[in-house]
Amino acid sequence: MFSIGELSKRTKVKVPTIRYYEEMGLLAAPERTEGNQRRYDAAGLERLSFIRHARDLGFSIEAISSLIELQEHPDRSCQAATEIAVAQLADVRAKVRKLKELGKELARMAKGCDGHGLSEDCYVLASLSDHKLCDHEH
Repeated sequence: MFSIGELSKRTKVKVPTIRYYEEMGLLAAPERTEGNQRRYDAAGLERLSFIRHARDLGFSIEAISSLIELQEHPDRSCQAATEIAVAQLADVRAKVRKLKELGKELARMAKGCDGHGLSEDCYVLASLSDHKLCDHEH
């Protein structure tokens, strides 16, 4: 049995986040001691590790909830889990594309200013003030 502090250390999930996951129903409410302290078992540790890994991969709370539902019914098809992962992959790829475009725009902005002039003539500041100076929508 683990205290909430020990669970936090083992999973690197902050205590308030563990409580939040309990409130959201992602993590089952643990047993309590006579002093009302939470005590988690190995299944709670495993579930929180699952949630942490899924969050690290960018899955939403809703997606994690659906994945947990599937995990709790091992007799069901894994098709929904695959669909959730594919959707997450598409989202990540879209974010990567957007970040690459932002990187190009920031590089262009930085290149437009040598950093040796006055701020009133700074291309970076001008670009931030006037979106028309940007090459692309972002």
